Amino acid sequence: MSGRTTSLTPPVEAAAPVRHPEAPAPGELIGAHYDQCFGCGDAQPHGLHLAIRAGDGVGVTARFTVKRAHQGAPGLAHGGVLATALDETLGSLGWLLRVIAVTGRLETDFVRPVPVDTELYLDAHVVAVHGRKIYSTATGRIGGPDGPVAVRADALFIEVKVDHFIENGRPEEINAALSDPDQVKVARAFEVNP
Repeated sequence: MSGRTTSLTPPVEAAAPVRHPEAPAPGELIGAHYDQCFGCGDAQPHGLHLAIRAGDGVGVTARFTVKRAHQGAPGLAHGGVLATALDETLGSLGWLLRVIAVTGRLETDFVRPVPVDTELYLDAHVVAVHGRKIYSTATGRIGGPDGPVAVRADALFIEVKVDHFIENGRPEEINAALSDPDQVKVARAFEVNP
């Protein structure tokens, strides 16, 4: 991004997003892309363990329960953890476009505190696509999918090739992921934002 501010508003020539014909069906659990991912991985003891499902159009939904390990202030979720939940949910939109993308910019608004043991309902969708840029937005609600808004974010994701991860990741994790005999797991490990 070379230090310049990148707008979260799509240019007028941006295209409407198109769901890929091979994208997961609405309601289908997308699942973890990598078991060590802090956002969605099952092998992270203090991770968010987000359960993300394909939605209608080019959108996804997710649920996340704030645990004691996710605190910032006593009894309340840490803002960085909430931003991570939004980022992970937004990152999973790539599954519907069938592209590998990384977060270029994430702007988060914290509307109300989120107490420990609260279930946060997240909803994200792609707004527009322009070249390698994917513009998206997400909302996190308390108490149900129609509950009060607690957090929201707008994001810009940038489409990349798998080489981005191979060239920049720590070699021991990259080699471990690549050496897994389950080729589906190998492919999934590199398909969502880091």
